[in-house]
This record gives sequence, C-alpha cells and structure tokens, in this order.
Amino acid sequence: MNLKQLADILSLSQTTVSRALNGYPEVAEDTRRRVVEAAKRHGYRPNPSARRLATGKAGMIGYVMPTGAAVDIDPHFVEFLSGLGDYARTHELDLVLSPTTVEEEETTYRRVVGNKQVDAVYVSAPLPRDGRIRLLDQLGFPYIVHGRSEGLGFDYPFVDIDNEGAFHDAARLLAQFGHRRVALVNGNRAQTFAIHRERGARRALAEFGLSLADADLHCVAMTEENGYRAARALLDRADRPTAILSSSLLLTLGIFRAVGELGLSVPGDLSLIAHDDVFPFLRPEGFPVALTTTRSPIRAAGARVAERLAARIAGIENTPRGEIWKVDLVMRASVAPAPAMEKAG
Repeated sequence: MNLKQLADILSLSQTTVSRALNGYPEVAEDTRRRVVEAAKRHGYRPNPSARRLATGKAGMIGYVMPTGAAVDIDPHFVEFLSGLGDYARTHELDLVLSPTTVEEEETTYRRVVGNKQVDAVYVSAPLPRDGRIRLLDQLGFPYIVHGRSEGLGFDYPFVDIDNEGAFHDAARLLAQFGHRRVALVNGNRAQTFAIHRERGARRALAEFGLSLADADLHCVAMTEENGYRAARALLDRADRPTAILSSSLLLTLGIFRAVGELGLSVPGDLSLIAHDDVFPFLRPEGFPVALTTTRSPIRAAGARVAERLAARIAGIENTPRGEIWKVDLVMRASVAPAPAMEKAG
C-alpha cells in the first residue's frame, strides 16, 4: 500500500496523512491516532526516500557507540536500548548505530551530523564537562542526554534519575539503623551518575557525624566479578563495614558470592542496599535474601528519551529542559540494625 491509497481509505489528503505519521504538531491528536491505527491495520510503511523528500526528515535516531577492547556492552545499556526501541518501533522511527573508538568520538559525531542520515541523536554515560554535549550544542543538532553532565555552563535537554537523592536516602536509612561504617561499591567514578551517588551517600553520613573512608569506597565497572572483588577487599578486613551500598544488582551478585565464601550472613553480619534498574532477568526478590533497593526502571528511561527525541524532531520540543525522576526506596529483608558492638563503637 502506498501513501495515496492510505489517504483515500481515510478520506484525508496525502499531506495530512504524511504529517500525522511524522508527528507534526498541527495535526489533531485524534486524527493522528486514526492515521497510525489505519497504517498498522493495512500494513503501510513509509518509503524512507519518499519520506525524506516530503518532510525533510529521515525518521532515524542516531547513537554513536564506542567499541573496542576497553568497552563493555553491559545489560544496563541493552535494557535502556530496549525501552528506546519499543517507543521507536511504534512511532515509525528507526535507530542507527555508528560504531567508533573512544578517541574518534568527536569526529564520528561530526560525520553523523554532517551526512544528515539521522534527525537527532542521544548521548549516554555523560561525564562532567562532556565534550560531546558541547559539540552537539555548538552544531545546533537535536539531541537528548540520558543522564547529566556538570560544569558545561549552559542548559541542555536531558532525562536523568535523582541519583544523589536515592543514595542519600539509602545511606540515611543505614545510619538510622545504627551503622557507623558504611561502604559504597560504586560505578566508574568518572561518570556523573557515580559522582552523584557518592555525593548523596557522603551527605547523608555527614548528617550523622559519619564519613565514607577511602578504604570503604570502590569505584569499578558494574560487573558481577568486580562486585565480588570489591566485597572481598572490604570484608576480609578486621574492621570490615557492617553495611554496603551497591550501585547495581550485577555488582550485588558478586557481593553475595563473597559473603557466602566468608561464612557471613545478610543482614545478620552485613546490611545491603542496591540500586535496581529493573532488569527482567534479575529481581531483587530472587537473591538469597530479598534486597532493599533504590528502584528506577532504566527501560522506561529509554522510552522517555525516544519520546522526547521524536518531539524534538517534530518541532514540538525545542527548549533545553532537564528532567529528573524521583527514585523509590523499597524496603526488604537485607537491612537490619547494626550489630551491638558496632552501635556501641
């Protein structure tokens, strides 16, 4: 079926049908919905070349993806991409991945923008003073950041969770339970989300006259093996912490392995709080002890980034608006009062 046939079925002009399918704001919502439903029912798919000629848009979202031996594609990225893909698939958008090395990222962004094969891009894993965001802003190209940067000196569009608030609340809960030595197994300390989580934990502990010792802070790539190694380094000590904050359920798998090897128990010897990105294959209730978590679904963030990118492509959104999602603290069985000796100390 072509555009003219679909327009005839709906008794609408081809222009109206094309604009409805491409998210133009001047098309009424009930008309847009009727056109989209009819397109699905009759199996209509826009011809990419025709769509580009008619609208000036490619219907493509771009992502510059670092590759190479030093880069891990982890489940957090895959889950985010699934959410983005779910939205894109149902709104006639495609995703284009442009692989690059870390050293060639800026060159790749310039090429992606210059060849006009995509209408917008998203940026992930932002760093403080992130050069990618500065470049896209200078080029005037539509983009959304998943996460936040700091120190750029200008506003930019982003979707993020309240990492600082989440780990503040988690650390405060542990302090309220009498824990005086709290450790943090965090993500890569160069990334803003990890900076915010450390900041939140330190702020909460300071409110109780406590601090986060250097020996109690481990910043690592968020894998099961790294969680295990960090936990062994923490728990093999005579002055081991009585509570750990973990930045990922993947890290927490390794922490539980170390706890088991050392003959310790959660929460008898160690209270544990982890961040839950809501993986479909890894549930906090499925751990040996149901985990207390800070909870925010990363798949939903992917869908929201895609939704806002579509709005920017259509001209509905054009302001550098930041969006910060509150994170839930879900209490389960992995947190208990600190051992009596710890409280006394």
